[in-house]
Amino acid sequence: MRITSSVLEALLELSPQLRPQLYFKSSLTALSHAMEDQVLAGSSQPPLIIASFQRERFYRQEAHRYERIAALTPHVYVLAAPETSFTNASREYETIAFEPEDQLSQEWHLVVIGQQYSTCLVCQERQSMPDPGKEAVQPQAMDQTRRFEGIWTFDRLVSCQAANILLNRILLYRPELKAKIAEAQERFLVDMPGGVREIDPDPFAQRLVTYLQAGQYKLQKAYRSIAAKERRERLVNLITSAMRQSLDPNEIFKVAVEELGQAMQVCRCLIYRCKAGDTDTTIAHEFRSDTTLPSLVGQIWTLQDNPLFQALSAHPETISIPDTQAAATDLTALQSRIDQWQIRSWLIVPVMYQGRLLGAVELHHCRANPHAWSQDEIGLVEAVAIQLGVALIQAESYANLEDLNQQLEALERTRSNLIAITGHELRTPLSTIQVCLESLASEPDMMPELRQVMLNTALADAERMRKLIQDFITLSRLESGRVEWHLEPIAIDECVDLALSSIRTRQADADLPQITAQMPLELPPVQADGEWLVEVLSKLLDNACKFTQPEGEVIIEAKRNGGKMLEVTITDTGRGIEPNRLEAVFDRFYQEEGALRRTAGGTGLGLAICRQIVKGLGGQIWAESAGRDKGSRFHFTLPIAQEAIPPEEPEKSKRRSARRATLR
Repeated sequence: MRITSSVLEALLELSPQLRPQLYFKSSLTALSHAMEDQVLAGSSQPPLIIASFQRERFYRQEAHRYERIAALTPHVYVLAAPETSFTNASREYETIAFEPEDQLSQEWHLVVIGQQYSTCLVCQERQSMPDPGKEAVQPQAMDQTRRFEGIWTFDRLVSCQAANILLNRILLYRPELKAKIAEAQERFLVDMPGGVREIDPDPFAQRLVTYLQAGQYKLQKAYRSIAAKERRERLVNLITSAMRQSLDPNEIFKVAVEELGQAMQVCRCLIYRCKAGDTDTTIAHEFRSDTTLPSLVGQIWTLQDNPLFQALSAHPETISIPDTQAAATDLTALQSRIDQWQIRSWLIVPVMYQGRLLGAVELHHCRANPHAWSQDEIGLVEAVAIQLGVALIQAESYANLEDLNQQLEALERTRSNLIAITGHELRTPLSTIQVCLESLASEPDMMPELRQVMLNTALADAERMRKLIQDFITLSRLESGRVEWHLEPIAIDECVDLALSSIRTRQADADLPQITAQMPLELPPVQADGEWLVEVLSKLLDNACKFTQPEGEVIIEAKRNGGKMLEVTITDTGRGIEPNRLEAVFDRFYQEEGALRRTAGGTGLGLAICRQIVKGLGGQIWAESAGRDKGSRFHFTLPIAQEAIPPEEPEKSKRRSARRATLR
């Protein structure tokens, strides 16, 4: 079955007002990714998605995205020309394998039709004739210059027309989908109002800009690599070329000092990092042409009393001394250094970048005869110093970029988790409250007992929402440093008693595991804020009880950790933690089972709050576990108070000992 008709041409016939535009592949990729992300971040109303790829290999690059999209809607149709294993199938979504001779193999389609918005991207590839006078271009290079002609629009009427054309094309290959396609046409394409309704284009625009910037960054990175390669090829100096091989300053210095020392044929070459105001630096990179010369590696090069370095800091210009024995500059303060390291001729070149001192290059001649530094020699070393300065800044920028990328990735994960968790944790109690209130409002004759149940349920879920919002506020205050700590000597066992009482009050109806407090009487008081300390204990106990079966056990212990810290440990026999997750459990919004698939509930903020509180009180917190189903131990330390608490009366001591019982 060979089909030669073009979807783009058919759409332009139906909508003659449309004017095709020219797109490069990078633009189409950014547009389609932004459209797909709009679906992934969209409302609960499932949309219709039709995506047509020219070849199976292009589809394979995006298959994971359509698996995620298919979890949101049953109406996902993906078309591609098969190359290996792509076939007609009904799995997470419908796949349609069209013939390679089909005109679809020259086109790119993505149509999204939802309740509140619609958009479509329909393009046809423009084939460029190869130049017989030029060599064949590699496929990867061709991919960057592929051009398409077509349309992209939010117009619902145009989107529906494109969807109808593609659905009819799908029917030719998959006639067994007739009922499902009819359902999609009736649901999304019939009696739908024209235009765009209540659409907020900002999320789409933000995602589009992000993908365009990512594409631009890749191009810039490729251009920088090409430019660097061309510069290296033009360089007549092997030293500068060797320096460009690495972004690690240590590797750059290691190569540069060796190559520069050999090229300049000096007795010793040093390259070290320093900045104006430094008092000393440690020599880590050295070249010696004569191994009998004393080595400076590991030596501390004093800068504070070095008049040459002070002159370099004040006026960053090359310092050339042909003969240290007859120098015009007063080198009395450096005479011991000159004698010890046998320096006869000295050249010091600053490593600068935009007026900022980053380091220095030193060349030493240690022969009996002085050496007059020529302008060519000085120019070569200065050229190397300039490249070193650029290389150092590039290395710093690259390190900063990696750090920024990690921060952006963490921020994106936090944002995604925040949306997922708050959407779930707020929607569920709100739905319950709404049902209860609607029932109370619509059923005036409701039995008093049932009315009370409805009120209690609504109040409980309202309290659940209040706690969620309070946790957000608490963590925000802690992380921003807006908490005023009221530190005073506090008995840890009293805080444990308050935390246990809090659990008993809040979970009176829950089937708790056995909780045992093993607190020695001779424990010293800690310097802490009592309210926040009880908060930490309560959240750690809540966490232990949440993941421990009723027949399990939770133990609270305390002991000295060294001479100045007190360590509190909460041990449970519950679900345990995987070893590679022991640090992650303290991250914001962390949920081991996933934000919306957990069995124990919660927002993943409790342990993050505990970490911030303990850190604010001057202690540390960490977790230990042998693995899943092997229980876990949460430890935290607090500083011991300097002033002692008066000894307790015997009766009070007995009462405290009696409270060291178990709680069910």
